[in-house]
Amino acid sequence: MFFVRSITKMAASNPVLNKLEQRASEADQVIEYLKQQVALLKEKAILQASLREEKKLRVENAKLKKEIEALKDQLVKTEISNGVKQVGAPATAPAVSGPPTSQPAPVKTAAPAPKAGEEKKKKEKPEKKGEKKEKKSTAAEDDARPVDVSRLDLRVGCIVSAKKHPDADSLYVEEVDVGEASPRTVVSGLVKHIPLEQMQNRMAVLLCNLKPAKMRGVLSQAMVMCASSPEKVEILDPPSGAVPGDRITFQGFPGEPDKELNPKKKTWEQIQPDLLTSDDCVATYKGAPFEVNGKGVCKAQTMSRSGIK
Repeated sequence: MFFVRSITKMAASNPVLNKLEQRASEADQVIEYLKQQVALLKEKAILQASLREEKKLRVENAKLKKEIEALKDQLVKTEISNGVKQVGAPATAPAVSGPPTSQPAPVKTAAPAPKAGEEKKKKEKPEKKGEKKEKKSTAAEDDARPVDVSRLDLRVGCIVSAKKHPDADSLYVEEVDVGEASPRTVVSGLVKHIPLEQMQNRMAVLLCNLKPAKMRGVLSQAMVMCASSPEKVEILDPPSGAVPGDRITFQGFPGEPDKELNPKKKTWEQIQPDLLTSDDCVATYKGAPFEVNGKGVCKAQTMSRSGIK
């Protein structure tokens, strides 16, 4: 026992061991300091990335503002060249003081006999009122319908040709056969996701009753439906044997689609969050598959549990 105590005392009094312990303590302090510096560097990197993104957005906003102003100027010039008079804000007429001037009494004259054509127009007026009532009742019926996938005009289409948009690096301009007399022009932001050669002569699913909208000067008349995530996008494939114009239907959601979706009612925006691919990559709405009657279902190539838009 005495021998063990002696060895312990010697170790404690050994300057080499003391020095090693001191260095170990200093090393711990250096490691802790380095950890703090790494955390600070991470925070600084995140802040710099946010500032870069903000600067980028400001530049894009300024560019869009200039484009809008240029389009306004172009519209005014076009209207003037077409003979449309540009009317400014009306100035308020100054009040005139003083007694009112006497006006001559109006002379009543007999109304002229109506001509034959005018009588015909008058007879036609009640029919036009009836048409207005019919349109109002149709709009009321549309409002009463549930907002579900039956409101969408989804069809099989064939992308006959595609090319890059002349004024936008991220957009394709496609000619798409959706079973009508002539192809529709469709603008899609797929350049970063689908190579141009894969856009040629391929089958797809098209949303055909969105309100046509200009995208960088080109009128887009439909939308190519895709499985989509922040990292990846895949065009939905119709079933084998489907042909352009085939309707996409959904079991449990009957009804005819709207002629044109009303942007003010946000119908598409309400339906879109429930469009998803299943575990087997099948395109669905609330679990009901995108189906072409008698031919099968629409699918993504590899993307499961992804949104569709």
